[in-house]
Amino acid sequence: MGGVTPLPADQLLALPVRLHGIPIGRPVDLLVDLVDMKAVGLDVLCGDDVHRFLPLPTASVYDEEIAIRSPFVLLEEDQLVFYRERTAALATLRGKDVQRSGRLLGVLDDVVVDRDGTLVAIVVDEQQVPFDESVRIETDRRSAAVS
Repeated sequence: MGGVTPLPADQLLALPVRLHGIPIGRPVDLLVDLVDMKAVGLDVLCGDDVHRFLPLPTASVYDEEIAIRSPFVLLEEDQLVFYRERTAALATLRGKDVQRSGRLLGVLDDVVVDRDGTLVAIVVDEQQVPFDESVRIETDRRSAAVS
């Protein structure tokens, strides 16, 4: 990601995905690596009504758009095995309990991501909280934490 300071996922998901200024889709979810607790990409609903994966390092995020330089950076469903095994959609993480050092902070509303996808903060019960290795998001399959 380039061109912006850290921003909430809700703002990121509101931006159109464009190729040379031409709208090609819109992000509908953010995929978070549960091991490294880093945003790795976007689920993009393209103009042909097909969901494709956009790895964040291949995109430039600006105030008005998410720009890509080639349509080939958008991965098809059959190319997503690696990402599906390691990630969770932010939509499935919202509403999950968040703990810091074993103490319940509340439920996850949103995440704030840096240019490289690093989670810099989380939004818990409408309050932004700095993210660090002591934060855990309780998921159905396992606790997600920075190791």
